[in-house]
Amino acid sequence: MSSSAPSEVRRRCLVSGRVQMVGFRAYAARRADDLGLVGWVRNRADGRLETLVQGPLPAVLDYVDFLREGPPAALVDGVQIEEEAVGPGLPQFSIAG
Repeated sequence: MSSSAPSEVRRRCLVSGRVQMVGFRAYAARRADDLGLVGWVRNRADGRLETLVQGPLPAVLDYVDFLREGPPAALVDGVQIEEEAVGPGLPQFSIAG
């Protein structure tokens, strides 16, 4: 039996709200590591948090659900999600500058 679902997916997410200076990047990196995902997370100059994540679809969906909640000190107003083509070259999940 074959499945039409891809084994890996890549998503770029922009998280808005009170998402900087609340430990969100470290919290997101820990969650991604726990899920076995690769990619990065960073603060943007416009006040949003940006993350690029790649891995198995169920793990990526779990990570995206996590972004909607965030760490206890965060107040997430929204998450914009963009599908991207899976590709090589993403390192172990990291906090980007």
